[in-house]
Amino acid sequence: MNIQEYIESGILEEYALGVLDEAERPTVERMAAQHPEIRRELDEITRGLDFYAEAHAVTPPAGMRERVLSGWQQAIQQTPVQPLAAPVMQASAPEPVAAEEVHTGGVVRQMPTEESNTGRTRWLIAASVALLMLSALGNFLLYNRLKETEANLEVAQTEQSRFAATQQAALNERDQQLRVLRNEAFRAVELKGTPKAPDALARVYYNPQSKAVYVDVRNLPALPEGKQYQLWALDNGKPVDAGVLAVATAAGDSIQQMKDIASAQAFAMTVEPVGGSASPTLTTMTVLGNI
Repeated sequence: MNIQEYIESGILEEYALGVLDEAERPTVERMAAQHPEIRRELDEITRGLDFYAEAHAVTPPAGMRERVLSGWQQAIQQTPVQPLAAPVMQASAPEPVAAEEVHTGGVVRQMPTEESNTGRTRWLIAASVALLMLSALGNFLLYNRLKETEANLEVAQTEQSRFAATQQAALNERDQQLRVLRNEAFRAVELKGTPKAPDALARVYYNPQSKAVYVDVRNLPALPEGKQYQLWALDNGKPVDAGVLAVATAAGDSIQQMKDIASAQAFAMTVEPVGGSASPTLTTMTVLGNI
């Protein structure tokens, strides 16, 4: 059985209100004893109904019962009753008149007994209580549905905002890459694989005027855990750190801006520990290219 569907079926609310069929009540009690989720939900519904009833309880004013009974009696007394037909002279005995009947000018009115008034009062009180409980149940269910809808709406709005931010970031990155590729001030430097990685290939875009450097990976071998590619600028044979490559860049998914380089005649990449090294590990040089 799906516990969530059972909880949302409304049977727990009927149990808490006391309107559930007596044959089904033991089933609810057994399910609540077996499943903590159902027990918690049933307790929550009971507390909610108690809170609603307490919050909406109204104390009747003094003398309300007497005024209601008096109003009923007046309404009954003012109801016209057809006069009795003239008696036919027969030898039969007259029918007995109830002790509660009152004879007034040939009209017979049946006075309501205290027992009948009390029964109507009890019936009205029971109906009022049932209406209050049904109203509480309806408000409780509507409140739960409203909260659920608000939560779903908030999640949807959050996801939409996150998606929009991701898309905007991707568009900004693509615009930046296009500006680099179309800017004639950038010089493209092809970095080809070394004997250690003959199929490796990358490209560096270097702007000697602004000193900006971008790297575009075409093909680099996958790295073991704890390792990262690092770009070096060679200025008069001296290696200058140009920064480490992000995972996405190393995979060829994007063009990455590196550190500015004042002067360079060549670029190379080596494999270094995550975070980079102060000086290149020449034995791990993967690509190299001259301007």
